[in-house]
Amino acid sequence: MNLNIPNTLTLIRIGFIPVIMVVFYLPYEWARPLTAWLYFIAGITDWFDGYLARKLKQQSALGAFLDPVADKLIVAVALIMLAAAYHDEYLIILGAIIIIGREITISALREWMAGLGKSAEVSVSMLGKVKTTVQMFAIGFLLHHYDFIGMPTHLIGVILLVIASVLTVLSMLNYLKAAWQVMRTSG
Repeated sequence: MNLNIPNTLTLIRIGFIPVIMVVFYLPYEWARPLTAWLYFIAGITDWFDGYLARKLKQQSALGAFLDPVADKLIVAVALIMLAAAYHDEYLIILGAIIIIGREITISALREWMAGLGKSAEVSVSMLGKVKTTVQMFAIGFLLHHYDFIGMPTHLIGVILLVIASVLTVLSMLNYLKAAWQVMRTSG
């Protein structure tokens, strides 16, 4: 196993998942804000692992596999926890379904396209990056739950989740459109 700095950061991000889960369910008022800050720290490791992999020329096949897995795991776990916690807020539940469903669909599409040697057609787009950024902030605000320095974090989180959901659908449609010609001709 190639445990360079970027891969170690990715593994640390995966290690944050059970910690975030435990803290989220603690019966203390400080638990939700701490969950949001842990999620934020985990998100920073995502940026740093990619940056350091490029800067230190430590890109690896293991990192190329682990990084998106870590991203999808932490997002899916956070969205499932939020959907359970806000089981009567349909925008949060719908947003979780849309985002998780898109991640499964696009992951399968990318795997299939890679098997055909056509992975470049479904590489990460700028719209996908914007979607991810909005989604990460939405989840962070919703995890925080309580107002923070006068900001209504829950309301901001819901608004950002709706925006992220729209961007999620648009980016999925872009990926499917890019792959459509290959899908049509490969029977």
